Amino acid sequence: MLSSSITLIVLLVSLATAFPRLDPKSLQELLKRGTEAKGCPFSNLNAHERTKRQVGFDPVAQRVSTTGKYAWKAPNLAAGDKRGPCPGLNALANHGYLPHNGIAPATTIIQAVNQAYGMALDLGTFLAVYGTVFDGDALSLTPGYSIGGPASIGLLGGLLSGAGITRTPPGLSGSHNNYESDTSATRGDQYVFGNNDLLQIPFFQQYYDALLENTPAPQQYSNLFRFRQSRFNYSIETNPYFFFPQFAGVLVAPAGYAFPPAMMSNHSTQYPQGYLDKETFKSFFAVTGESGNFKYQPGYERIPDNWYKRAIGTEYSIPAFLLDVLQFAHQDPRLLSVGGNTGTTNSFTGINVTALTKGVFNGATLAQGNNLQCFIFQLIQAEAPGLLTGLYEDLTKALQPLTDSIQGAIGGLGCPQLMELDR
Repeated sequence: MLSSSITLIVLLVSLATAFPRLDPKSLQELLKRGTEAKGCPFSNLNAHERTKRQVGFDPVAQRVSTTGKYAWKAPNLAAGDKRGPCPGLNALANHGYLPHNGIAPATTIIQAVNQAYGMALDLGTFLAVYGTVFDGDALSLTPGYSIGGPASIGLLGGLLSGAGITRTPPGLSGSHNNYESDTSATRGDQYVFGNNDLLQIPFFQQYYDALLENTPAPQQYSNLFRFRQSRFNYSIETNPYFFFPQFAGVLVAPAGYAFPPAMMSNHSTQYPQGYLDKETFKSFFAVTGESGNFKYQPGYERIPDNWYKRAIGTEYSIPAFLLDVLQFAHQDPRLLSVGGNTGTTNSFTGINVTALTKGVFNGATLAQGNNLQCFIFQLIQAEAPGLLTGLYEDLTKALQPLTDSIQGAIGGLGCPQLMELDR
């Protein structure tokens, strides 16, 4: 497997090539932040656990500023500030790590999630590029997207410029089944609730109740399995058009369960791996009040004062995230099933992975080795042209950053080659 430095260089050089307007100096600054774990992360789960137990705590390096230029400021939603389904991005915009209007260049998003949350460059780059290509403007002078709803053309000196794009980009709030999906941890299914933006208090309450107190973050995440499973079952039982696609479902939906313990927990000498206390959890999700009587104020997500991110050198990467995904999938393999209900509740039908990929992948072995990472990323690459047809005048150029990012993510894994899908 490629070394950490080569992997990061590939990711950033690919991004610079695809988005030639990016400032090389900015990329060099990004390159200095964070490192990836060397070796193949899927070869030994026990070794992964030992590594997590060896984490230290540096109160200077890990402190996240919430004062000065990073002081919290309420969004002016009536005036057009964008806030959407991702509480972490909403909080970054409220604190000035992202533009306050919620419309940001991809490079700014990559830097912000790394600086504030300790998200590794591989994961941050892929998510930012994917969001830009599918929900923003990949052909703008400053490629990026809205973290909420559609943005007016011409904002931020070229961002969403409209040059080469045939319609207004939807933003994350309009990304159902592209970026956002059913079975969210705290949001409702689009078809049942009529929106995918707003936190649903009953789901938040269930998550809140499942958080173990005075417990390290990795164990808190492990305890969320029953909650994760119940939300999956709820969608099958209540949403006749429940759909679980390969990226928004298999890969993004688990983020709502994994990201809070991984990147919203507070770190300390006592809890070097992090601990997501319930007041911190409420703050990041714009919730106030006491259990059983919660109040939600959309767009008011906040990073708590005296909050410390992940230890430097333990940034949350694609391999680390996929390990968290697989941890739950080993207990309930349906969580790796691409498929959905067929017009009635309780009619979930999974897609035959072997038939879909013409034998390249087998659904029974997706949880083994690097198969899940290879399958998901190659399936995205294969399906993207069809999903984006009509959005860009030059589709090949628009897809280049996504292609480069995918190659950076799987280039050293020895993946079997998925040449085409059986549609």
